[in-house]
Amino acid sequence: MLLVMIHINWRCPEFRNLELTNLCNITSLILEEESFWSNINGTSNKTCTKVDSTLRQTSGVVTTFGSVASVVLNGHIDKQQVRQNIPTQKQFIDSHRLGVITEGGVGYRQTVVIRSYEVGPDKTATIESILNLLQETALNHVWMSGLLSNGFGATHGMMRNNLIWVVSRMHVQVDHYPIWGEVVEIDTWVGASGKNGMRRDWLIRSQASGVTFARATSTWVMMNEQTRRLSKMPEEVRAEISPWFIEKQAIEEDNPEKIVKLDSKATYVNSDLKPKRSDLDMNHHVNNVKYVGWMLETIPDEILEAHQLSSIILEYRRECGGSDIVQSLCEPDANGILQSGGQHNSYQINLLNGFSLASEIFQGSGLLGSFRKTTMPLKYTHLLHINGESKNEEIVRGRTTWKKKITSMPFTPC
Repeated sequence: MLLVMIHINWRCPEFRNLELTNLCNITSLILEEESFWSNINGTSNKTCTKVDSTLRQTSGVVTTFGSVASVVLNGHIDKQQVRQNIPTQKQFIDSHRLGVITEGGVGYRQTVVIRSYEVGPDKTATIESILNLLQETALNHVWMSGLLSNGFGATHGMMRNNLIWVVSRMHVQVDHYPIWGEVVEIDTWVGASGKNGMRRDWLIRSQASGVTFARATSTWVMMNEQTRRLSKMPEEVRAEISPWFIEKQAIEEDNPEKIVKLDSKATYVNSDLKPKRSDLDMNHHVNNVKYVGWMLETIPDEILEAHQLSSIILEYRRECGGSDIVQSLCEPDANGILQSGGQHNSYQINLLNGFSLASEIFQGSGLLGSFRKTTMPLKYTHLLHINGESKNEEIVRGRTTWKKKITSMPFTPC
């Protein structure tokens, strides 16, 4: 017989008001879940399950079991909500995600260890991994706020109005990339962006040294999940999220850079791009992080080997579905080192060989001219669009900046 040990803190009002029948319902649900996993794993029913973390109330922190209790009191148990354990009230500490509320109760900080599957060949975190961490910490921030409904970061008011969040612009600056096994701290907070938008910022730093690795800012707007059209922010949603707004920016953007539109004459083109099922997120469209991977596919290998991405700006135009065929266009900046045409190869030699100045001196550029060309960052303009029969619809415009790879980084001892 399955033994279920339930530890209840009777100081919690929700638990004092629970009727015996409701407790039996909870126990029945736990038994059912345990039986399911026992059948899957081929184990015996004679298992001792301690349901302590679900019912525990930490000092100064509202227990997440309040969500389960409220569902039970309404005469219905939502199994998905029990499994997710979504808080219905604000939390200050999340031991599972190593997250805490900061900035006087409205910001969020999460401690993260860089995993082996988040790094590339050079053992440093990839830009895609960094973007995924930004997205995860943003969702966890909403999670701890007590506002999260069952949508992809949507609040209760948003779900009542069939609204979802979509990112319209993202700007990430990376000074240093964390390495495999390194512990980093990610701070995130939100603020107002116009009348109907929300700004979200991030700051990533090394826990060991305190050195800032990266900073990012983004703009989010609301879309009607059914019509797929942008929507104004309802007053009930504004009332939910505005108490969390902070007048603080990770990246100052007084005059945001505008990204020009590329055409079919771009230097680099990749037309063989089709979303996979694994590229779709909970909103049933391609996750925005996937777009970055498609953009980087067009960067020449010699640039990727000798340089690291230091900045990326993304302007999102429309969503991409699972059946769309995507084309990626890329054009080097005319003011950068590498240019299209005949100059490409001669500049490439200097990049790969470091400060090899002889060719530049012979060409009349002199020492200063060669130094500028070997140190000036490379810039590329990108465009992803749906490759349609009648017209090409823009998905996202991008702008990337690259600098020579750094072999070491500053370290400030504690």
